[in-house]
Amino acid sequence: MPKGILYVESRPSSPEELGEYHRWYAGTHIGEMLEIEGIVSARRLEPLAGDGSFIALYEIEADDLEAVQASMGARARSGEMSKPVAVQSDPPPTVRLLRELSVHTA
Repeated sequence: MPKGILYVESRPSSPEELGEYHRWYAGTHIGEMLEIEGIVSARRLEPLAGDGSFIALYEIEADDLEAVQASMGARARSGEMSKPVAVQSDPPPTVRLLRELSVHTA
């Protein structure tokens, strides 16, 4: 079964809204994403030094990666998913759907 990653790079809309941004991601959005068929895990990452974007990685296991992404969009449009809270919209988050080419382990 093909695997992929949905990569999302985002920032809080302001330093004052950092806590609200993290609460929405951890308390609402991650759970909503994990309800989508094909999304099997979620991971968030933060920069170690200085200013930078936060990264969310959603691991996908599905035959049709684009169908998983379409399902996410349909849920957002129908109101089944919450609207982003305290997420910078200018510039908007970077969202990329990536297909796994190979896996290497130590």
